[in-house]
Amino acid sequence: MIAFGPVPSRRLGRSLGINNIPPKICTYSCVYCQVGKTTRLQVDRAQFYDPEEIYMDVRKKVEKAQKRGESVDYLTFVPDGEPTLDANLGQEIELLKPLGLKIAVITNGSLIWREDVRADLAKADWVSIKIDSTDAKNWRRINRPQRTLEPAAMLGGLLEFAERYSGTLVTETMLVKSLNDSAKSFRKIAGFLNHMQPVKAYVAVPTRPPAEKWVRPPDEDVLNEAFQILNEKPFQVEYLIGYEGNAFAFTGDVEKDLLSITAVHPMRQDAVSEFLLRAGADWQIVHKLIAQSQLTEAEYKGRKFYMRDFQLN
Repeated sequence: MIAFGPVPSRRLGRSLGINNIPPKICTYSCVYCQVGKTTRLQVDRAQFYDPEEIYMDVRKKVEKAQKRGESVDYLTFVPDGEPTLDANLGQEIELLKPLGLKIAVITNGSLIWREDVRADLAKADWVSIKIDSTDAKNWRRINRPQRTLEPAAMLGGLLEFAERYSGTLVTETMLVKSLNDSAKSFRKIAGFLNHMQPVKAYVAVPTRPPAEKWVRPPDEDVLNEAFQILNEKPFQVEYLIGYEGNAFAFTGDVEKDLLSITAVHPMRQDAVSEFLLRAGADWQIVHKLIAQSQLTEAEYKGRKFYMRDFQLN
């Protein structure tokens, strides 16, 4: 199956996925990967599917969705492997543009040191790039890249792409307990992102079964610390911690709205108080959500924050 969905995405609304890489061919074998271990580590770009086949499959999916009255906001290259390994990626994006929908690519950025990869990605409207660590040792421990890849070349390519790209650029950082969850690591990532200047930096944690069973998410106070350190820089920061329902929606349901907001941003105690006051509610709701393990408390620099409890999602 090449085209799938559309599926709900907090980042992209209604996204129709494009699986342009056979499983599981990738440049990385990340310890936390939710689709399992990489079966073929590869860095050479290749042709996997006929671009016309991809176009026809996506067009049919779009037409079926439209007939059912389902909206499609983005066509998203999000395969089981690394999408930029596809030597036809740029051609496929060009073929899909006449469908009149925005095109997104979710990439690990490992091949962005290549000029042809940067040129292909530049054709997309929205690009998400993985940055789990700027430290070479940690990068190798977390992402387990193909042995010929070099972090310096990748980071240089990221900065060059960010400087010239005219679309929407976002980043995603997956935090793994005891690997990249220190304040020092957060500050290094924040410093690099400050040079990149993405529109938004997403902070994620493993919420589905990972490739390696020992992988665990960091504690909530650590996740809050990461958010606060990144948030000191002049770009938006949001969580991606596995809660899609009602994201960004103000439904009039106090519980749902609290969970929706705190799945994206930690709320300071005074902000929660103001929210409850406007909603005509009291702290009993918060205490109940904490007791149900849906909400959790964390402290940072002497202030109390409330955030979505991702551990059970």
